[in-house]
Amino acid sequence: MLISHEAIEILKEKFGKKCQLNLALAPFTTAQVGGPAKVLITVNNRESLIDAIKFCWENDLPYKILGSGSNVLVHEDGFNGVVILNRSKNIVCNIDKNPPEIYVESGANLSLVARKAALVGIAGLEWAATIPGTIGGAIYGNAGAHQSDMSHNLILVEILQQLSEPVYWNVEQMEYSYRCSVLKRKPQKAVILSAILKGFRDNPEEIQKRTKTFINYRKKTQPTGASMGSMFKNPPGDFAGRLIESAGLKGTSVGGVTVSSIHANFFLNSERATSNDYLKLIQLVQKTVYEKFEVNLDLEIELVGFPEQSSQNFQSGTIRL
Repeated sequence: MLISHEAIEILKEKFGKKCQLNLALAPFTTAQVGGPAKVLITVNNRESLIDAIKFCWENDLPYKILGSGSNVLVHEDGFNGVVILNRSKNIVCNIDKNPPEIYVESGANLSLVARKAALVGIAGLEWAATIPGTIGGAIYGNAGAHQSDMSHNLILVEILQQLSEPVYWNVEQMEYSYRCSVLKRKPQKAVILSAILKGFRDNPEEIQKRTKTFINYRKKTQPTGASMGSMFKNPPGDFAGRLIESAGLKGTSVGGVTVSSIHANFFLNSERATSNDYLKLIQLVQKTVYEKFEVNLDLEIELVGFPEQSSQNFQSGTIRL
């Protein structure tokens, strides 16, 4: 459904300068790729996020929530709808709880949450210190690293559902699996507003030591530069990066995007890549790995602005050249 002129005018009146039209999304993604959003709204708190979401639901407008933009590939033509740039990032640590808790809004940076928790002596989130995404995206996709993930830390998540007041789900209701949740597995009109995470007490210096170890490991094993992070999910019992490297694809380029020579599950933008370059390289890697090892590589990233069927096929690794 196209956004009417009337709807755009109402959004401009509601959000003022926070509402912008036809703004390129590339600067808001870590891969630095993507065309314009018809409407882009920046929300700085939980209440504004609720207002923007409810307006889209009530007026049946296509929308997309964008946090850090670290795990998304935006189509070259952009997104013909409302992109809500989530900057609601309040963080409150409560060391006196047993176990200690962290209240955090969904737009907060995950690595910043881990660092703030460490400063007050809350451990258990060291694994998250190297992940650039937001809390909302991490909860939605069960982000993880270093043998841990969000399912180990989540106590409650506040969710806004259509035609209802916000509700709290516990970790069991999220039905977590590897890099997935019920919200990702079964798309529905539900938006993550905030969460309560748990940790455990420890000496801040000890927490910092463990965190530094993870950070140093990341620097040694993962490339710097514009990328979306891990491109594919690890298949059962194996690693996507190992399969791609074993298929001889390290350093392979299509247009302006290249398979990293440091970690093959990272695709790097040379500052001139397009979304089409990424898609062609994704296809090539999926096809080659399947031909050599009969393993389908499923995307870990999310496609934005692509036709639904095309997006589903790429996500499930079924498209072949």
